[in-house]
Amino acid sequence: METHRSIVIVPSRTIDKFHEPAAETQAYEERLLCLLLMLRDPDLRVIYVTSSPVAEPIVDYYLSLLAGVPDARERLTMLAAGDASVRPLSAKLLERPALLEEIASRIPDRARCHLVPYVSTELEHAVGDALGIPVHGADPELADLGTKSGSRELFARAGVAHPLGSERITGRADAVAAIVRLRAERPDLAEVVVKLDAGVSGEGNALVDLTGLPRPGARGEKRRIGERFDALALEADVPLELYLERLSAGGVVEERITGDELRSPSVQLELTPGGEARIVSTHDQILSGQRYLGCRFPAEPAYAGAITASARRVGALLAQAGARGRAGIDFVVARDDGGAWHAYAIEVNLRSGGTTHPLTALELLSGGVYDADTAIFTTPCGAARHYVATDHLESPRLRELGHRGLLALQALPRLAADGCGVVFHMLSALDELGRVGLTAIGYTAADAQSRFEHAQALLLEPDQAVLTL
Repeated sequence: METHRSIVIVPSRTIDKFHEPAAETQAYEERLLCLLLMLRDPDLRVIYVTSSPVAEPIVDYYLSLLAGVPDARERLTMLAAGDASVRPLSAKLLERPALLEEIASRIPDRARCHLVPYVSTELEHAVGDALGIPVHGADPELADLGTKSGSRELFARAGVAHPLGSERITGRADAVAAIVRLRAERPDLAEVVVKLDAGVSGEGNALVDLTGLPRPGARGEKRRIGERFDALALEADVPLELYLERLSAGGVVEERITGDELRSPSVQLELTPGGEARIVSTHDQILSGQRYLGCRFPAEPAYAGAITASARRVGALLAQAGARGRAGIDFVVARDDGGAWHAYAIEVNLRSGGTTHPLTALELLSGGVYDADTAIFTTPCGAARHYVATDHLESPRLRELGHRGLLALQALPRLAADGCGVVFHMLSALDELGRVGLTAIGYTAADAQSRFEHAQALLLEPDQAVLTL
C-alpha cells in the first residue's frame, strides 16, 4: 500500500543582518506558513518546524483558507525547538537529537519526502542528512553564486548588463582603490554603492558621494576619495567600524544607476532537478531607500520582457552549475528622457525571498500560473490576478491589537470565494513589533492597490500610519 507524500519545512535563515530582535526572527520563520495551503492535496502531510511554537490562532487562520478540506489539521504537524534566540533554526535542530528523531518519526515515507528550506546552507543539508531526506535547495558549494561578488561575475559570464563596478572588495583600501579605477573609466561618476557580499534586504549597502572631487588622476584624488568613503551613508544604523569589519569578509563597489525614473523589479525562478530554469514571476519591488518593504505583481509590462530575457540567461548558467530550488534576480531599470527603459542586473539570491510567499499564496489559492512570455498570471478559468504585498505594515495600534485582536476584528479583510481579497502573514510580529505583512489580491493592478489601501485604512489610524505603498 502506497504511503503519503510529505514535506518538512525548516524556514531557517542564515543571514548577515546587523540587528534583528527575536520576534522578527520568529515572524520571518512564519512567512512560509502559506505552504500550509498545500494541504489541499489529500495525499500530502506537512511537518512545519519553527524556533518557538506558532500560536494556534495563527495556524487556524491559515487552515481556514482551506475551505472544504476538513482533514487538513490531521495531516499537519507543528513542532518547535523551544529556542527564541536569533541563531539559525537549523543550528538549533542539530543541537537537539530528540527533536530530529521526533521530526523523522512523523515522516511516513522518507523516499517520498524532502526538506523545504528558506535558504540552503550546510546547516540545512546537515538537517536533511540527519533526517535521511533530500533538501530542495542549492548545494552549499554554490553559495558564492548568491553573493554580490559572485552575482556580478555571473552577470558578466551571461552577457547581461549590470552596473560598472568591482568585486571581491575586502576593506577600505580595496574600496578606495576600486573607486579610483571606476572614476578613471567614467569620469562623470557621481555616486557609488558599497555592498556587503552577504547583505540582505539592502541593509548591507552604503552610498559614497563623488560629486565635486578633483578630476580623475589629479593630485590628492585618492585622499579625497578616502575622505568621502569615511563619510559614506550607511543604510543600517551602525558604526563605520562595524561595517568595515563586515566588509572585510567581502563586498562590491559599483556605480549607482541613475535616470529620469528608476524602479527595482525582480524575477523569480524555479531551478528544477532536471536542469530547467523556469521563470515563475516578475515583481516591482517597493523600497525605502535601498531596503525591501514589499512588492507589486506582476512587474510593469514595459520592462518585464527585458528583465525576463536577462533572467533566462543567468538562470541557464545557474542550472548548468547545478543550482536547484528557488532563486531570485534583482534588477534596476532606468527610463531615459526618450521614454526607453534600460535594465541592469543587480544581484542573485539563491533562496526564498520577500516575493516568494505572496506568489506561493496566490498560486496555491488560485491554482493559476504565471506566463513569462506575456507577463500575465491567470487562473484555470482564464482570469488575470494581480497583488500588492508588504512585510512592513506597522503602527503602535497594531501592537495593541496583537495577533489575536487582529484576527478577531469583525471588519478583518478576508478572501472571497474567487480568491481575491487579503491574506496576512508574519502575524506573530504584531504582539511585540506592531508589524504585520499582507498580500492584497485583485483582478487588476488598480483593484489590488485599492484592496491594499482599504485593508491599510481598516488597520491603521490615519495619524499613526508609518507606511504607504
